[in-house]
Amino acid sequence: MDTGASRTDPNLFTPLGVFSDEINGNIVRSEVEGGVYLKDLPKGSELEIETENRAYRIMVQADGKTLISGHPQFCPQPILVSIHGSSWGGSMLKVAYIGRGMHLEFGHPEFRTITTSRIREIRAVA
Repeated sequence: MDTGASRTDPNLFTPLGVFSDEINGNIVRSEVEGGVYLKDLPKGSELEIETENRAYRIMVQADGKTLISGHPQFCPQPILVSIHGSSWGGSMLKVAYIGRGMHLEFGHPEFRTITTSRIREIRAVA
């Protein structure tokens, strides 16, 4: 599975003067480290996401929803959530994107927004 730049927009990020050097650096680093845009995955696609603390499994559903499992409290069994995207640990979110070196954020029906530890690896499930 290619988890590099999005197939939707093959152009790499060009730093913008309206963002700080730190933000521009984070965006460029996310392109280099790789990840996947959920909109590029067909329904039924499955991913294993290894974070610093857990291993999650997601299955892409329709309308931006996914089934996620892998956390003993929040999702011990697959539960339908909305993946918001990934962040660098702050409030800036790369929407509908799962990126290495970033924190996955998803909307849980009971616990609201869940933020994972830093993502180490993303693998397609065959």
